[in-house]
Amino acid sequence: MNNYQELTKKQLSFFNSGKTKDIAFRIETLKKLRELVVRHEDDILKAVKADLNKPEMEAKRAEVGLVLSEIDFAVENLAEWAAPKEVETPSTHAGAKSYIYQDPYGLALVIAPWNYPFQLAVSPVVGAIAAGNCVVLKPSELTPHTSSLLAKMFNENFPEEYLTVVEGEVETSTALLKENFDYIFFTGSTMVGKIVAEAAAKHLTPVTLELGG
Repeated sequence: MNNYQELTKKQLSFFNSGKTKDIAFRIETLKKLRELVVRHEDDILKAVKADLNKPEMEAKRAEVGLVLSEIDFAVENLAEWAAPKEVETPSTHAGAKSYIYQDPYGLALVIAPWNYPFQLAVSPVVGAIAAGNCVVLKPSELTPHTSSLLAKMFNENFPEEYLTVVEGEVETSTALLKENFDYIFFTGSTMVGKIVAEAAAKHLTPVTLELGG
């Protein structure tokens, strides 16, 4: 069993414990993540500057500011999003009531791009946390300073079986895509998006592909 099989096995066990389904637990995690982003804002700006020479004002708004706004929005609305919703009952089931329950997928893999290396890595993670999933985040190897900082922020503050960052080259992404995740979120090129979709299809894994170029 390779390291990624061990990792997904640990995450599946943690997810099956039911802890991530607790709304208070999700909100607590999001607030902790927000505190980490605020605490490391200067480090984030320096990392993005080192990787892309991105101006501080742009990085403040597009990398840090958008992530903080997304976290705040999720915390404010999470209880409503997760609440069961009563819907119309078909006539064939007259006398009964019908509800839609929002259940998490389980294990989410997020593969991030280089152009907004912090925001486009963390924003999908915010959504995955809010929905009650465990997450493996693979940052872009083309932005090593931001990737290293993300690994430090997540891996030193969250348990591996819940939220973890895996760094590496293309081979790392290829190895992760062989594992049976329950959802994959990829941002990047159309060419690589096709590779991700093909890998996901082998497990019938649903995907979100945000592609360009």
